[in-house]
Amino acid sequence: MAILPDGFALPPLPYLAVLLAVAAVVGREAYRRAPAVTTPVVLALAPWMMLGSALHVLYIVGALPDFVRPLAGTPAVYVSVAVLAVATWTAVDALLSTEYVARALGLVGGVLAAVAVASVLAVGASRGTLSPVLPAAGVVAAVVLAGAVWVVLKRAVPEVRATGALGAFAVLAHVLDGVTTAVGIDLLGFGERTPLSRLIIEFAAGLPTEPLVGAGWLFVLVKIAVASLVVWLFADLVETDPTESRLLLGFVAAVGLGPATHNALLFTISAPA
Repeated sequence: MAILPDGFALPPLPYLAVLLAVAAVVGREAYRRAPAVTTPVVLALAPWMMLGSALHVLYIVGALPDFVRPLAGTPAVYVSVAVLAVATWTAVDALLSTEYVARALGLVGGVLAAVAVASVLAVGASRGTLSPVLPAAGVVAAVVLAGAVWVVLKRAVPEVRATGALGAFAVLAHVLDGVTTAVGIDLLGFGERTPLSRLIIEFAAGLPTEPLVGAGWLFVLVKIAVASLVVWLFADLVETDPTESRLLLGFVAAVGLGPATHNALLFTISAPA
């Protein structure tokens, strides 16, 4: 059985060598400086996660210049954006007071993400394939559902309150991924690229409930369950090692927010009207 998502391929060797070299330099400098890992800083990385997704959508639709295109494929785009984000984080930490680091990091990432998202929408508009209604409705529904899940989770497992905004962020990210995937599968006729996710969806498609509720509902439930379990497991780590827990919760959120943003943008510019 395939494990890696469809389209997974390393960039050409010269790009790979440069990317790894730059990543090593940036990682070394970040390790040396050791900027503070606070909750606002991790939340400020959210626009960077969206930036990576928008760049990958531009890659998929062939809207990037040839000289940068290899850096926006899978998995190169994750490393490229991570290197840029960590470099920016390290730089602003060196230049600004601690209380301004998260704002600066979020502002730079937000501007870059906004430009990338606008570029994606411009591609859809220029090709006459811009159809945002269903993807936008899916995002709104996911936000409402995530809020409800977080409220229920805090009441059912009070320990998760210790994860605070990062716990809520992780849950939101994965609910967004689940719901946008379900919208794409059941309402827009898209397929799933990740093998494990595809197995879950195919299993649900074989159930008697498929004609009534489609095949994406089970994936939504799985995403909610996994996100809730992970946040609960990290609740104790928040007390014993807050830095590690914040980084891990940020990573968990990225695994959900990245695909969710990718789904919403790709569906918006290529779904039927």
